[in-house]
Amino acid sequence: MRRSEKEIVQKPEIESVIYQSTVCRIAMSDNDIPYIVPLCFGYRDGRIYVHCSLKGKKIDILRKNRNVCFEFDHKAEVVKAENACKWGMKYVSVIGFGKASFIENPEGKRKALEVIMNQYAEGSFRFSEKEVNGTAVIEIEIESMTGKQSEG
Repeated sequence: MRRSEKEIVQKPEIESVIYQSTVCRIAMSDNDIPYIVPLCFGYRDGRIYVHCSLKGKKIDILRKNRNVCFEFDHKAEVVKAENACKWGMKYVSVIGFGKASFIENPEGKRKALEVIMNQYAEGSFRFSEKEVNGTAVIEIEIESMTGKQSEG
């Protein structure tokens, strides 16, 4: 990281950014053409879980290329200044890389869907067989990630 004074290095602090985020952006590459999507997610034990339709562009891309980049951010705020070149941003963010794989078995899907739901609400959730079978669930094994914060 070029600006090391902004780097978040402690894993608990990095995970805190993830737990406080509401959107995970996943970037993929389709024949050297980038594609990024914002998704609901869940995070547990060094893995990110997302769900989506059984068909679509991200499914097609991930079946060909499992490599992903992911991003989380929150507390974003514009910092105004009198001089236009002195404007800035306050934020905390996490960027990382990983490998995506599809969870195929129904029990594994249910557990991952529970992790996703627990990102947003506490409790225990039920998923019907039809819902589980009609949903693609993707697990991203994190290979590396870094955090960054800026006060503007």
